Amino acid sequence: MSPTLVLVEPAGPLNVGSVARLCRSYAIEDLRLVAPRCDPLGEEARLMAVKGLPLLERATVFPTLAAALADCGRVVAATGRPEGQPLPLEDPDEALAWLLAGEGDLPSALVFGREDRGLSNDELLQAGRLLQIPTPTPHGSLNLSHAVAVVLHDLHRLGRRGPDRVQAPAPQAPVGEAPCPRGVLEAMLDDARELLLEVGFLLPHTAAARMAKLRALLQRGQVSGPEVALLRGMVCQLRWASRRPFPSSQDH
Repeated sequence: MSPTLVLVEPAGPLNVGSVARLCRSYAIEDLRLVAPRCDPLGEEARLMAVKGLPLLERATVFPTLAAALADCGRVVAATGRPEGQPLPLEDPDEALAWLLAGEGDLPSALVFGREDRGLSNDELLQAGRLLQIPTPTPHGSLNLSHAVAVVLHDLHRLGRRGPDRVQAPAPQAPVGEAPCPRGVLEAMLDDARELLLEVGFLLPHTAAARMAKLRALLQRGQVSGPEVALLRGMVCQLRWASRRPFPSSQDH
């Protein structure tokens, strides 16, 4: 199963069309656009798509990255920032080998950010791995469609080796358990945030930053579906217990 390719708020129709053409060349069958800032079916995009036009025409548009990734398990995001990432950066071969190791589980995804400012930390935290394309200069930056071309080429090169020759990192989720779909993990985190605000562990003005740390912790651990179900069950039970009235002294 080829990975889904996700573009977050693309602003250049020429880039969108070029990416559709690249998807056609590298057998990517699912293109998703998050809140595009251009007309993805305009004349310029169509002109660049060439034989990728059918894929461009059936590309799905989502309002948020979380919605676009809800059914995906393994997610790799590309970033060009030299520092400040919320997760460790990996060499493309390492991150893409991990992506390929999940074939046959849930849909996987490659995520690329905006042409002008890439992906935010909150968006990067929705990926299990972060890759950066190495360049000779410390602050090198690639055009969006060029970055997609490099990553898809590397993915194709690794895939041609076959599963026995791809040096993927050791699995972090228990063997035999499918990775947790992003939508399930985000729903559990929403429940946890609501509970932690209710009991006073989180404060409204610091909740986003502290939940980002929790999300990063879970992403590093690559929790599986059953593990998230366990955590969500704990959250639900704690919410029920926190809302029970305390017995008064007259009850004894």
